[in-house]
Amino acid sequence: MTDDARRQSDEQLPASAGGSGRISAALAGNPNSGKTTLFNSLTGLRQKVANYPGVTVERKEGAWHAAGRSVSLIDLPGLYSLDAASPDERISRDVLTGSVQGTDRPDVVVAVVDATNLERHLYLVTQLAECGIPTVVAVTMMDLAESSQIGIDIQEMSRALGMPVVAVKAHIGEGLEALADAVVRAAEAKIAPRVLWGAEGEAADGDDRSSVKGRIFARYRFISEVFQKSVTHGGAPERVLTTRIDSVLTHRILGPLILVGVLLLLFQTIFSWASLPMDILDAGFGALGDWIRGRMDEGVLADLVVDGIISGVGGVLVFLPQILLMFMFISVLEDTGYMARAAFLLDRLMSRIGLHGKAFLPLISSFACAIPGIMATRTIENSRDRIATILIAPFMSCSARLPVYTLMIATFFADRYVLGFVSLGALMMLAMYGVGVLAAILAAYLLKKTMLRSEPSPFVMELPPYRMPKLRGVLQHMFTRASLFVKNAGTVILAISIVLWALTYFPRHEQVHSGDLSETAGAHRLEDSYAGRIGKTIEPVLEPLGFDWKIGVGLIASFAAREVFVSTMSIIYNVGGGADAESASLVQALRDEQRPDGSPTWTPLTAVTLMVFFVLAMQCMSTVAVVRRETNSWGWTGFLVLYMTGLAWVAAFVTYQGGKSLGY
Repeated sequence: MTDDARRQSDEQLPASAGGSGRISAALAGNPNSGKTTLFNSLTGLRQKVANYPGVTVERKEGAWHAAGRSVSLIDLPGLYSLDAASPDERISRDVLTGSVQGTDRPDVVVAVVDATNLERHLYLVTQLAECGIPTVVAVTMMDLAESSQIGIDIQEMSRALGMPVVAVKAHIGEGLEALADAVVRAAEAKIAPRVLWGAEGEAADGDDRSSVKGRIFARYRFISEVFQKSVTHGGAPERVLTTRIDSVLTHRILGPLILVGVLLLLFQTIFSWASLPMDILDAGFGALGDWIRGRMDEGVLADLVVDGIISGVGGVLVFLPQILLMFMFISVLEDTGYMARAAFLLDRLMSRIGLHGKAFLPLISSFACAIPGIMATRTIENSRDRIATILIAPFMSCSARLPVYTLMIATFFADRYVLGFVSLGALMMLAMYGVGVLAAILAAYLLKKTMLRSEPSPFVMELPPYRMPKLRGVLQHMFTRASLFVKNAGTVILAISIVLWALTYFPRHEQVHSGDLSETAGAHRLEDSYAGRIGKTIEPVLEPLGFDWKIGVGLIASFAAREVFVSTMSIIYNVGGGADAESASLVQALRDEQRPDGSPTWTPLTAVTLMVFFVLAMQCMSTVAVVRRETNSWGWTGFLVLYMTGLAWVAAFVTYQGGKSLGY
């Protein structure tokens, strides 16, 4: 670097003048560079999350009080370059150029680089400097660099880059004050970094810097020079340890087996840990509804508040423990570095059906609940791969389907065995899960060969060194995701709950208003309700599946939540709304139910057909709401509902008619 360049580097940041006005700053850095930890440390809980206009890429913004100034800090999506190969990179580039609607061009950019991967991360720094915005470099992971005996001369790096450089240890707050002072001074100085590579300077060794190839060569040579001037290497015990661990965890045979064990442990834990808080929430909302009903006059308003609003909100929040636990484990796996290894192991398998390796975890997550599984697709960069994963995630048999499976199995397949010791019910349950997985594989293959066709995405993922997750970061990640879920999905679900309540509630008749609330009256009211009339209307469509209008009402009601089918059946068959999936009275009622001609309404074949329908149909408004939010498109949401429901009808038709033709 020339003396003039060095002098400009030293002079570009005058002492803070204590100016007024809000400063806009953007954090930019590679994935796994410590950017999120730094953002959380600077903003704490003063964060808000939304989507950029017209896309599903998240916009994270927080308030930062820096050196006596108020700073609006934007956390740009993690990216490797500004060459716009992914939606995240395009958004980052557009933010830095000021071309995103509703987002001002930042006053200063904080380029976050990992001290243990400095040479690779400096590539993005050089691109950020070319955006013409004052830039400050924040070097993270300094503790890991020290333990790996990597020495970094921060002052020399600042002089070589021609921009301020600050070393930070975000998880303990070290270096944050120096970073704040540097950001404020850079914003007040309004001097962009000089481009010390590319077309400027003399061409060396015949290098033509006016050509694209020459500028790319000059950039890499500049990065190498900066690195050699400011970084010294000793031993690297952390990297050696990472390599040794990877020799086991990414082993061709041991790696997948270990991954299966990790996933089994993860989901078993989610089911076991979430059951108690879910039961508490469910009971709590039930008690709240009873308490409010006891203090309100009987009538439409009380029913709306209890059955519509409270039940609607409760139906959303009952999934919150699973969502919190899911994102806790995702955060831990990401922070430790194991998530990158899992995607690496599974990329070959997923690529055979046209999906990216990162699609595996969202699909596995959907066995607990499709909602966190769909939200987990945000880690997939390619938009078509992400949409394809979203469109098949609901095929995974979630826990909400279990009451329906249990009711059907208890009614017709309990206490029956194959080969004298294998439970037929267990085989039926396993078969339902298998049907869902097979449908997902076939759907993914067809989608990627037709409307979501795209070139295979190169699997480029940095395998970071293993690290201990930070408790604060994990908790903050859980809180942010949970808040986002309740705020965005909850409002949509609440509105749909009220609509469904109204369909089953109206029209009302005099005997109901006079206090006749018997189960028989309730069943007649349901039959004459708008939902009942809809059931009668769609009965011709359901008859080829062996279903009558009563099952049709159950299917309509179960759109609020799949498990609602059980309570709906209990009301229709006059066994009380509180009956559960294994209620003897409900089981017997299903066995005894007859059609007008005296033939049984429910048979083992009907039960199997219904289970097949529930495996494949989109019977969950919560999932629909989340798909709408994650795709930012009613078109894809409508397509999901139509193609899954259509496939469910066809599969159920083949099951029922095929069974009849075979004499069942």
